[in-house]
Formats: sequence, C-alpha cells, structure tokens
Amino acid sequence: MSHSIDIDAIFTEDRCNPPTERCLPWRESKSGISVVVEPKPHWADDLRVFRLDRPEYCFYADWLADGCRARFYGHIDTCGADLLLKARTMLVREIADGLWDEVA
Repeated sequence: MSHSIDIDAIFTEDRCNPPTERCLPWRESKSGISVVVEPKPHWADDLRVFRLDRPEYCFYADWLADGCRARFYGHIDTCGADLLLKARTMLVREIADGLWDEVA
C-alpha cells in the first residue's frame, strides 16, 4: 500500500450516496438530538436510527417525519456510538488487509 487512506474520507465518499444506498452508518441531528443511521440491509423495510448515547432506536421514516418526537424503542445493547465504532474498526481491519485503494 503506497498511500495512506483516510477513514474519514471513506465515510465522506459513502455519504455522497442516497441514504438507501449507503454502506456505512452516518450521524444526523434534528430537534437537538443526535442519532446514527444504520445502513439498510437488503432484507429490511426501512433504515433504523439509533440514539447516539442510549441503546434506543426508531425507524428512519419516523425520524425524518417527527425528529425528537419519534418513538424510540429500547435495544438490548446497541447505541449509535457503538455503530460508528464498529464501522471504523471494520475499515481499519479492511485497510490493513489491503482491501481499500486511495479514495478519490
């Protein structure tokens, strides 16, 4: 690997895609609440939004429509910060394995 690859650049490039085509989680804020949006797996009806600091989630459509008034449900162990950390860890591992080229 001849060039250093910036993980933040990978996140930025992924964010250029429409929400339903993104592969990495991203952060959004609305009505004073920050959340992390989980990319949509092929089998899901909608994306999920996780509170940044609490293990709670709601559906992306509800978040877009209602912001902080959206109904959040408890999740056993995942919050938005965990999703971002897992994605960054995955990218570090993939870069180390040579699976990424320089991001344009």
